[in-house]
Amino acid sequence: MNIKLDILQSLGLAIIALILGMGLKKKFSFLRTFFIPAPVIGGLLISLVVFILGQAGLAYFEFDKILQDFFMNIFFTAIGLSASFAMLKRSGSLGLRLALAIIILLPLQNIIGVALAKILAINPLHGIAMGSTSMTGGIGSAISFGKIMEDLGANGSTSIGVAAATFGLLAGSLVGGPTAKRLINKYTLKTKGSQSGLDNKKISALINQESLTQAIIIIGLAALLGTFINKILALTGLNFPYYVGCQFGGLIVRNIYDGLKKPINMTNIDTVGNISLSLFLSLALINLNLKAIMSLAGPMVIIMIAQAIFISLYTSLVTFNILGRDYDAAVMVAGHCGVGLGQTPNAMANMEAIIEEKGPADVAMFIFPIVLAIAVNLTNPIVITFFINTFS
Repeated sequence: MNIKLDILQSLGLAIIALILGMGLKKKFSFLRTFFIPAPVIGGLLISLVVFILGQAGLAYFEFDKILQDFFMNIFFTAIGLSASFAMLKRSGSLGLRLALAIIILLPLQNIIGVALAKILAINPLHGIAMGSTSMTGGIGSAISFGKIMEDLGANGSTSIGVAAATFGLLAGSLVGGPTAKRLINKYTLKTKGSQSGLDNKKISALINQESLTQAIIIIGLAALLGTFINKILALTGLNFPYYVGCQFGGLIVRNIYDGLKKPINMTNIDTVGNISLSLFLSLALINLNLKAIMSLAGPMVIIMIAQAIFISLYTSLVTFNILGRDYDAAVMVAGHCGVGLGQTPNAMANMEAIIEEKGPADVAMFIFPIVLAIAVNLTNPIVITFFINTFS
């Protein structure tokens, strides 16, 4: 029996998946400890039910994907609005060195993925899906670029990338802390204490109908600008996903606001972006192709373990040294492991775990989130696009 769900039915099932994931995350501390997103939890369970029903021949589901793409583009527009060059400038040369360490890692992750894919006799695009696409890029990037890879013949790339990103959420938390602690113990590194010159306090702006409406207007206009940027990107002949233009639209609007010295309410923009991310992930994961993942289970395990080992070595030898080999550098190593395998929450949780045990790292906590938002979001789509066009 074929069951075709329309736009509201697809959204409704995605919301059920989100509610299910939120409930399970509250109940099981393991899911909270490793920062597994609620839509990932619920979406995976719904996709498992869909897979079992399909394999048993009882029901085959077809979902409407219009809202999935819409929420994805809104989320990445909000991400672009967080990329402030003025804030990056405040981080000085240390911020530029951190950006360099982050950017260098991106092509190396794809090289590992492609090389092992060829050794294991699978499509090299699947290797890219398990490279910086999912590792540093996360689930959103895996879904967005997975569609492009599938159009180029790499069937199941979206599901494979999502599975790799989900693995990374766990590995990012498991690898970062021990890597940083080893460096701290080996070089007897000590905290510099709290530095009054760096203010880490965040003031939450009031969220109400008026402020949310203003945030939606800014996001909507930035996304509109992004549609024209996409037309320019199309002239390059490269396959950029649609969200890249929206992201650059957000970046341009944010820095215009900064240049005019006009305040921009990021609390509300982040709220709209995070809600969009949750719905986007829920819609994407309820339609996860588990059959494609199972067919590549062996190669996936090998590539994922290789990526986890590599990032521990890379951050110890490159990130730590390029950032000055001090305590703050070690804390940022923990963060780089977290985001290089997982997502930003993993990075911040890794850093906070070190700080809780060893003492404050104000420089690291100030610089890392700013540089991360700009370096990864600007460069990773370009790196991924280059590798896709090279190996397609």
